[in-house]
Order: sequence, then C-alpha cells, then structure tokens
Amino acid sequence: MADKKPILVLQMQRMGDLILSYPLMLWLARRYPGHPIFVAAEQSFYTPLMKLSPAVTYFPWSGLHVLKRHSFELVLNLSIQEKAAILAGEVTAEQKLGPVQSPDGSRFVHGDWQLYRTSLVKNNLYNRYHWAELNALGAVSHTEIQTTQFSIPRTLAGGNKVGLFLGASDAAKRPAADFWASLIDELHGRNLRPVLFGGPAEKELSQKVVSLAKGPALNMCGTLGLDEFSVVGQTLGLFITPDTGPMHLAAWSGLHCLNLSMGNVNPWETGPYSPGHYVLRANMDCAKGCWQCTRDRLYCHDAFKPGRVAALAARILAGDASTKLAKLDLPGLTVFKTGKSDLGLYHLERLDPMPPDAERLLSRFWQRYFGYEFGLWDSSLPSTAWTDLINSAELEAEGLLAHIPEMGRQFKHGLKRGTILDESFWTDSPAMVKPLTGYAHMYLENNDYSRPAWARILMLLEKLVAACQ
Repeated sequence: MADKKPILVLQMQRMGDLILSYPLMLWLARRYPGHPIFVAAEQSFYTPLMKLSPAVTYFPWSGLHVLKRHSFELVLNLSIQEKAAILAGEVTAEQKLGPVQSPDGSRFVHGDWQLYRTSLVKNNLYNRYHWAELNALGAVSHTEIQTTQFSIPRTLAGGNKVGLFLGASDAAKRPAADFWASLIDELHGRNLRPVLFGGPAEKELSQKVVSLAKGPALNMCGTLGLDEFSVVGQTLGLFITPDTGPMHLAAWSGLHCLNLSMGNVNPWETGPYSPGHYVLRANMDCAKGCWQCTRDRLYCHDAFKPGRVAALAARILAGDASTKLAKLDLPGLTVFKTGKSDLGLYHLERLDPMPPDAERLLSRFWQRYFGYEFGLWDSSLPSTAWTDLINSAELEAEGLLAHIPEMGRQFKHGLKRGTILDESFWTDSPAMVKPLTGYAHMYLENNDYSRPAWARILMLLEKLVAACQ
C-alpha cells in the first residue's frame, strides 16, 4: 500500500500558540491514522519541548525546502505571518485551511472556522470558543473534541511550594513588582514557600521583586530552559501565573495553575485548556473580551490584591471544594474553574452563585448560533439560548432584534449593488450584533464582495431571525 500523504501544520507563532496546538496534533493523529504529521514552527520553541510534544515531525523555517517536495493530505495554516501564507499557497494539498497566498499576491482564508477566528480581531467580546478548539475545528469533528478527556492537574500531598511566573509578553498582562513582592510575604504568612520563575527577560524584574519582599524567595528566573522548567514544575503544588506561554506549558504538563487573567487577554480564548485549573479575573465590563486597553490606565489590575490571591492559593492547596472557594471574600474579582460544557467544549465555570448576566447569555447565544451555522449541531441550540436571553436579559435581546432591519437593509443593498449602503455600518453596529457583522464583513472581503457572498450573508441573517422566533 502506498504511503499516506502527510498533514502539514504551520504554527509560526509564540510558544503559547505552539502548546495550544498540541491538542490539534492529537486529534489529527486520530482523524488521519497512518498519515505523518509535519509541523513547521520556530525551532527555539519546539526543540526544548520535544519531550512533551505529541509525536510529530518538526521542521524549522530553514527546512521548508524539504516540505515543498511533498504532496499533502491537509495543510492547516495557524500563523498570521505572510511567509506561512506563501508556503501554504506553494505546496500541493487535497485540502487547505487558514490563510493561503497565491503567486499573484492575493490572500484568502480557507475554512469557515478559520475565517471566524480571523473575525475575532478586536471583536472577541462574545466569543466562547477556545483557541485550542479554533485551531482544530474544520479539520477535525466536534465529536472528536467532545469525547476527548484530559487528566486533571496533579495534587501533591502536603505540597507547600508555590511557583510564581513573573513575566508576560505584554506588561499589561502581568502584575507589577510590588504586587509580586507583597504576594511573597502573604504566602509566607500562610506557611507557603514561593519560588520565582521567568526567562532571561524577567531577571531584572525578579531582582527588583526580591529586593522589595520582606521574606525570602528562591529565584529561578533566567536559569532554566523550558524542558528543565517542566521537570522542576513537578515539585510545585500550585503555579500562579499571568496568561503566558509557560502557563500553557505548566497546564499541559499537569501542574495546577491559578491564572491571574489581567490586561488585554480573554480567558475564554487562552485560559488553561485542560480541566481543573483556576482563573481569576476582574469583574469589570471592560475586562471581558479585552483586545487592547483604551483607558488611561489598567483599572483591571486594581482588584488583584496580594492578600486575596494568597488566600485563594492557600485554599486551593488545601483541597477546598469549589463551593468553599466561592465563599472567599474577593471584592472586584471573579473566580472560574476550567472544565467542559454540556457541548463538550472548553468552559469557565463561575464559582460564585450569581445568575448569568447579559454578557454570558449573549455569548452563549452566539456560540450556539455559529456552531449551528458551521454544522456542529442543529437549530434547537441557538433557539434555546435565545429563549434564555430574552427571559433574563430582555433589554439586550430587544436591542439585538432592533438592529435586524438595519442589517437587512444594508445587506440587501449589497446584494443589488455590490457594496454596503454606509461604510460606517461595520464600525457603528452595536456590540451585541458585532459577532455577526464582524464575521459578515470578513466573509465579504474574503470573497471579493461577490454576489454569492452577499447572498450567503443574507442567509446568515435569515438564520438569525429564525433563531430569534
């Protein structure tokens, strides 16, 4: 029997993005048994992680000439870099997903889910699909994702060592030095032993943290490679970390994480993917689905008090149940636990007893709407989510309904004339309908504003109307 064609995944992003591609690699191996899986990635990231990675063959950028000799079953481009799109256009494949650039320089995103992911740029407030799932949807089935079970984080009996990862790719995503110093002292006050972690970029920050803290902390910043960190992490009872690549490495290796989700991140998209971790997020409207802070300072950092974080960490290490954790006094903060929803997708379970607010209900509706549109389930799910929305958030539901006639007017004009009536329509649409208008705008661009594209957008609107009956 002839050798089966390989699968090619292009993941030229950062370490965290590569690790969030690991579930995809496992799913692809099940979906395409016997097909070799090739991954083009940054060598500085994949080399130290080889022992933790699923069994795939990695290629550095310098080895791409070898890839061009192959014919592939599937090419999945998860990178935003132009060189990745060019390569996706140059190789031959039975199917291509993600950005693909033709020799004439034109670039198109292939696949509904990859286009949906692209539409989330500056428009992710109501998105409820995790990045690990968006990497895979379209290439693997919902059932394969739904039925996958990941191990819960390990528990160390009597473990009192707490890792603190100090850095993040953006300073807005991490606490300041004085926070970490105070947290060290608060942990000591609860008989916990803090250990500082970070790469070479965090060495200066770690020295400042140590100088500000009253108590001692073992400073490992800049001393460990990624493979060494994964080994040392096995000795920790808990890992407190911003949303950063080492958080995803820790979660993948089974280390219990408490994610301090601050700044321009969305934990629904990039929180610890496996179940059983904890996420702490400021309970502010502007902290939900934040893409880039537009305020005069980072107000979402204010509620993260070292004493509150240390108290939560101590309770987690003590093995307290979620119901007990929910009773902690954490003003301005919300605690979530990672898990799976009834749909078998990533879910953040809010531990306090607050009923779902409008943002949660709208997010649930749009998740189910796009899942229906892209074939994951039938129309009953968005219809049920709409009923919940109109029963518990009537004002927001009526606001969405009120904008449907305007969307119809604009889209019908586009079908007739090939252009929208008013270009400000895209930016001026209310936030509650932007999941649809944002995707519609991206879809039209991706299809050169063709007449069939306008017809598809009108069909999307008709499905929305049907779901809202």
